[in-house]
Amino acid sequence: MNDEAVTHYHSLVDQYTWGFRRLDDTFGRCATPRIGWQIDPFGHSREQASLFAQLGFDGMFFGRLDYQDKNKRLKDKTMEFIWKGSPNLGARANLFTVALYNTYSPPPGFCYDILCNDEPINDDPDSPDYNVKERVEQLVRYAYRQATSYNTNNVIFTMGEDFNYQHAEMWFTNLDRLIRYVKEEKGSEVNIFYSTPSCYLKAVNDAKLQWSTKSDDFFPYASDPHSYWTGYFSSRPAIKFFERMGNNLLQISKQLSVLTRLEGYEKQLEHFREAMGIMQHHDAVTGTEKQLVAYDYARILYDGMQQGTNIAADAIRKWRSTGDSNFAPEQMHTCMQLNISTCLYTEDKDFVLAIYNPLSQKVVSPIRVPVQNGKYNVIDLADGYELTSQIVPIPNSVREIPGRKSTSTHELVFLASLPPLGYKTYTVKRSSENISPQVVTANSIGNEFYNVSVDEYGQVVVKWKKQKDMELTQSFHYYDAMEGNNEEFRNRSSGAYIFRPKNASAKNFVNSASYEVHTGPLVEEIHQCVTDWICQVIRVYSGMEYVEFDWLVGPIPVKDRVGKEVVTRYYSNLNSSGEFYTDSNGREMLKRKRNYRPTWNLELEEPVSGNYYPVTSKISLKDDEKLLKLSLLTDRAEGGTSMRDGEIEMMIHRRLLKDDAFGVGEALNEFAFGEGLVVRGSHYIVGGSIQDVDELAVKEKTLARQLLLRPWTFIQSIEKNSSAPTPHVPNSQGTGLAKSLPQNVQILTLEPWKDGSVLLRLEHIFELGETARLSKPVEVNIQDLFTTFTIVSIKETTLGGNQWIDDMNRLKWESETNDVLQTEEHISHPVEIKEGVINVLLEPFEIRTFIVEIAPRYL
Repeated sequence: MNDEAVTHYHSLVDQYTWGFRRLDDTFGRCATPRIGWQIDPFGHSREQASLFAQLGFDGMFFGRLDYQDKNKRLKDKTMEFIWKGSPNLGARANLFTVALYNTYSPPPGFCYDILCNDEPINDDPDSPDYNVKERVEQLVRYAYRQATSYNTNNVIFTMGEDFNYQHAEMWFTNLDRLIRYVKEEKGSEVNIFYSTPSCYLKAVNDAKLQWSTKSDDFFPYASDPHSYWTGYFSSRPAIKFFERMGNNLLQISKQLSVLTRLEGYEKQLEHFREAMGIMQHHDAVTGTEKQLVAYDYARILYDGMQQGTNIAADAIRKWRSTGDSNFAPEQMHTCMQLNISTCLYTEDKDFVLAIYNPLSQKVVSPIRVPVQNGKYNVIDLADGYELTSQIVPIPNSVREIPGRKSTSTHELVFLASLPPLGYKTYTVKRSSENISPQVVTANSIGNEFYNVSVDEYGQVVVKWKKQKDMELTQSFHYYDAMEGNNEEFRNRSSGAYIFRPKNASAKNFVNSASYEVHTGPLVEEIHQCVTDWICQVIRVYSGMEYVEFDWLVGPIPVKDRVGKEVVTRYYSNLNSSGEFYTDSNGREMLKRKRNYRPTWNLELEEPVSGNYYPVTSKISLKDDEKLLKLSLLTDRAEGGTSMRDGEIEMMIHRRLLKDDAFGVGEALNEFAFGEGLVVRGSHYIVGGSIQDVDELAVKEKTLARQLLLRPWTFIQSIEKNSSAPTPHVPNSQGTGLAKSLPQNVQILTLEPWKDGSVLLRLEHIFELGETARLSKPVEVNIQDLFTTFTIVSIKETTLGGNQWIDDMNRLKWESETNDVLQTEEHISHPVEIKEGVINVLLEPFEIRTFIVEIAPRYL
């Protein structure tokens, strides 16, 4: 089962789709799943409920919820309820939800396995250990106790646990005896039998009751007053970024496979899909695995990405060679370590770049390539023009990362204008002229939108040029981690799951920040080091409406034998009234309120960790008086909060020396190349006036999509000869779309499917009321949308691609407000098909999934 806090909906949809495909191929349609079984994830997202509903599920079961919430629900008999998964999609995103009575464990005393010591059922009347009557009475009493917290006469027992059924015979022997003797002893009042979650749900539905509803989510989750499971939002940040890279490349591999009709790569693509599916596990991308297991997950994902690289590179090669039998481009390569400015193919060679854009709109994207110092000429081969470029030094903190073996000293920067679902080709040649970027004797940088400086305390100050009354300061801090023996609640340690700081106040760094400024025609940067283990680059690009904070942390020092949890804070002058907003799996935004829960009166003994929430892609503040909004976008999942008005706090790295005793069995103390792990990542600051709602919303959504699906660079080294002419390239650019899609529409999935068919998902990316202009239904004609093929037939499915939409028939539930929730209702309009037209209408925030048959145009 997947995690729900740090996973992105794009990857969740993919892993369910491929899982359903494997089930369907193996067992047929009779194996179509109808329920979600999320018994172990550490908190539950509203987007997960929405996705399950769109997959056609009747309900969801989970085991973990906050201990205060659970106590109240047990008392109020609201352990089963209707979860309203999306205010945008309405009733079709509602999901009946069951919170299990005893997480996913059996009734106390009824576990029968190697790891259990419970008394077995002895039904030999001649044995002195005969215990049928008392064991039956014990189980029936437990059933009645559990029934007092639920609304029907159905009780579900989860007969299992972690690592159980190693001795399955012992389990089933005892279960068979329990069923037999409960029927004999109590058959007139209690019926016990083997069942399934789907059967249980049907029995509950048959009761025709009215149910309470819930519209928020189940974060953060606490299992006791001092154990808030908010540490894993940030645990193992490197693997969290690696997973995000994997999704980026997987989408590109699938898109290019379809656009170039690449054949013979089905097994490689399957390998990559399954590697990404594994990464969604609630003890994988979460960072809550043992170190050796983390290494294995990284190996699995790397192997999958190598398969994806081969697919994508061969597809680009095929696309570039189309139409010219005399042109056979060499194999292209990708560089997986660009985040540490390392690339074997560019460091001391001239090279050709083919840069692919997986988005459905044209983008202008900064491209950064590791090189050695010098002057370079960048030629756009589509028109033969030389582009403006800039050389920027690689910070010493990056060059000195343990294990980095690159000879590059600088990055070549240029802006690539890329077509939708398409590529462009560039040559890069070094001239004989050497240059040395100049360090500017100044303390500020800027562009058309922002001015960025460093104040006397070493804090970075950002000022908006359009909103004169808006500014923020940024600084780094850390919490000392609590260490205890974990034998009592109050002695809980911070660990892979748990965030528990020793003090509510984070520690500051001594004012010793050093920095230098680099400027140029495309980008201006401040290179700053706060300590010898925390540095960052703050950059603004010409024409780009965001400020990037490119941070680098590690090795976190622990010679004092104290674990540390590093945060960065962005403190603005907004009055946010104790409220902030975080995304749910990268999709809808939810309002958060400090020291508050919407459905119970919160008693909080951990004031910091109890206010942390998962930030998969974005966290925002609003000032309703000044009509201002501030947003921070991430390049991976992290934990975040707003502990005081106007402030965003993000946890970016953790190094701990004690386990929290929740199952990992070792401290979260990551090493690489014999030293504590160094991690590099980025935050992106966007802000402005709420009155310019359309402009601000588009700015945030565009940036979020560009961070999720970045352009991917394919590289071909060429002999170093700066006097040689530019090589002939017949297909120096290509696009898969005849025209860009509207701003509010994105191709979520373009994937080779069965027997030559294609899985196509279209997504409306704006919420209801998010903008006046774009939060409206939009119609797209997809008949001739693609340049390399045309659609000859189309049939709509559920979100998972495993049921025709007309076959979906979900159970109906009624709420306490007497609203009959027609959960099977599908309000999407039928696809309009006529001569030369296949029109698909998308409502705000709607995803529609199709299986299409195609006919080639060329390639």
